[in-house]
Amino acid sequence: MLAIRLQRTGRKGHAQFRMVVQDSRRTPSSGRFVYLLGSYNPHTKALAIDKEKASYYLDNGARPSDRVARLLQADGVKLPSWVGIMADKERKLRNPEKLRKNQPVEEKAEEKVEEPAAEATAEEAPVEAEAAAEAEAPAEAEPATEDKA
Repeated sequence: MLAIRLQRTGRKGHAQFRMVVQDSRRTPSSGRFVYLLGSYNPHTKALAIDKEKASYYLDNGARPSDRVARLLQADGVKLPSWVGIMADKERKLRNPEKLRKNQPVEEKAEEKVEEPAAEATAEEAPVEAEAAAEAEAPAEAEPATEDKA
């Protein structure tokens, strides 16, 4: 029996896949396949398939994996009636209370109010330091002019 599978290629952390027709008793990593149908890049979602050959092998009994069946359907290949596509899994969030959209609005408003107050005190401190520096500078300048005279 033949199977249509994805065979992983590419470097570590950057997977790319070949879509191959293979004997179902072999593993995808064995490298031996009957026909190379195309390729799939999950990072760019680029899919290149020989649609005629894919439909030929499907009509002659090649069983696609779940992911391959979804990719073929998305690319417009007509799947036989015996090919079942799995329904989407219902995913559960681990900590929904930590999502930003679930945070209380009041906390966000308080944070915004505190930031301008902190900026105002930060602006006043340099102004006071500059005023103190200016007061010391003329005092030093006057004795220097008296020595020259």
